[in-house]
Amino acid sequence: MYVIGTAGHVDHGKSTLVKALTGIDPDRLQEEKAREMTIDLGFAWLTLPSGREVSVVDVPGHERFIKNMLAGAGGLDAALLVIAADEGPMPQTEEHLAILHLLGVSRGIAVLTKRDTVDDEWLALVEEEVRERLKGTTLEGAPILAVSARTGQGLEELKLAMDRLLEQTEPRADKGRPRLPVDRVFTIAGFGTVVTGTLTDGRFKVGQEVEIVPGGLRSRIRGLQSHKHKVDSIGPGNRVAVNLVGVEVDELARGMVVALPGTLEPTTRVDVRLDLLVDSPVTLEQNSSLDFFTGASETPAQATLLDVDRLEPGQSGLVQLRLREPVAVAKGDRYIVRRPSPSLTIGGGEVIDPHPRRHKRFSEETLQTLRTLQQGTPEELLLEALGNTAQEVKVVMEKSGVPAGVAVEALAKLLDSGQVLQLSPQSPPLVMAAPAWEVLMKRVVTLLGHHHHHQPLRRGMSKEELRSRLAREVTVKAFPHIMGLGVSRGVIAEDATTYRLPDFEPTFSPQQKKQVAQFMELHQASPYSPPAPSEIGLDPEVVAALVESGELVKLDEGLLYTRRAYEQMRERILRTIDEQGEINVAIMRDLFGTTRKYAIPFLEHLDEQKVTRRVGDVRVRW
Repeated sequence: MYVIGTAGHVDHGKSTLVKALTGIDPDRLQEEKAREMTIDLGFAWLTLPSGREVSVVDVPGHERFIKNMLAGAGGLDAALLVIAADEGPMPQTEEHLAILHLLGVSRGIAVLTKRDTVDDEWLALVEEEVRERLKGTTLEGAPILAVSARTGQGLEELKLAMDRLLEQTEPRADKGRPRLPVDRVFTIAGFGTVVTGTLTDGRFKVGQEVEIVPGGLRSRIRGLQSHKHKVDSIGPGNRVAVNLVGVEVDELARGMVVALPGTLEPTTRVDVRLDLLVDSPVTLEQNSSLDFFTGASETPAQATLLDVDRLEPGQSGLVQLRLREPVAVAKGDRYIVRRPSPSLTIGGGEVIDPHPRRHKRFSEETLQTLRTLQQGTPEELLLEALGNTAQEVKVVMEKSGVPAGVAVEALAKLLDSGQVLQLSPQSPPLVMAAPAWEVLMKRVVTLLGHHHHHQPLRRGMSKEELRSRLAREVTVKAFPHIMGLGVSRGVIAEDATTYRLPDFEPTFSPQQKKQVAQFMELHQASPYSPPAPSEIGLDPEVVAALVESGELVKLDEGLLYTRRAYEQMRERILRTIDEQGEINVAIMRDLFGTTRKYAIPFLEHLDEQKVTRRVGDVRVRW
């Protein structure tokens, strides 16, 4: 769903246009109907020809109610800039257009109302004037359509144009941290307190615990409605009414934000990029008093200019705003500032840091930090620097460009939320983005599954083979830590030399089981002079499986002992050395009733294993 807002001068027909488009009168107050003038926000909705659902926020056009207009201008996907064809652009047209520009509303339609009151020649002049006024704003090049709410002329064309506009509009992102800036609070008999707003950044569902910020009130969502239809859950970009449990109407106010507990902290200080309008009648001085508007909230503020002595009309600067009242705001939120008296919109921009420390002016370190943060949140910059590979924490921080103190806090948040995984506790620690690790584990599972399918008798894939298969994606240093996390989470299993899928076990065919039984019987009959596998035609793959499982110990291709026989021989040889000080081939041959064919390879094997050491013709302990 999308949200479209109206904007424009008083008496230019915004509410009349909304009613003509939707069949809903957005003027809900008796005073509005009596005065035939919109005073507060109004809401309606319609279904466009494509079937796309659209919410409409109607705003007042009179300059005395600009603060109400600002409460509804946040969270818009697009705007209808309404201009009466018989008058053309007027003062509030200009101010509303400036507000849309400062809020970053880049999709819109200029709607020339009262088409039935002007001739074609006059209409062409107004269209040209509007086109010129849009230049240099976010709505430059927007379509211009003439309509008559009274006769219906142009309304269907307008709906089609709205459809085309929204086809090019990306749906709101679900960031997993829903926020509902409250623009209306009321009560319904039998239900209790209800708040409305445009949901951003995440999804609400019935039964969810929520927090109202600022204020820290806790509540629970009893019910959700959108366009007067009950829903169990609703995503970002929707107008929504939320029925809250356990809070009273007089405890809430426009400008508060409904969020998940602990996800949004109020602030009385924000670092911003401030763009002063070209036609601002004032120059912004140090400690200038302003009115600060964001979401549906407003509060007085004072400005600390961080990088300039004063901000001239048309200039941009880095500013810290000290707020009289706490507000709930997040990085990247758009805002408006107005001169308090006489009240007038003079600028706006984007929040860079919603929870900054107090800064000294002209500090190069502070300015560099803010310029870095303009490119993204500290968390976003760290994730971007981390990419899809495991890296040392120090390297990631350096690549991100985020100041060390900020980076440490941001990384802690990413680790706590599970977005980043710590692979090794030792210094320097290795970290990896959780999605990248999960993708890599899927590849590992696929490789192991393929190996099990083609090598069903093998215990698993050798660690070295798997590492070489992943060499392009994983460094030698990171490999054991990445796999270790997979083992601890039960994604894969391991033994000393191999990795496997947790539920995999080698399985012999009936024929292979028969061969193994015959081979083991021969071993039991002559444990110290064992037969070679080739003597009974034992499949090499079966032999490899028995060696991997530990049932057989392999000295060379043709010489294998059962685990029991091997351990007995090893223990007895060492005991003999301890008793006699040494052992030779002849003594070993006599001990086990075997021949030099078996004795020599066994002793050489113990030498290789650094169990014994050859000195001349005898062996001693290593």
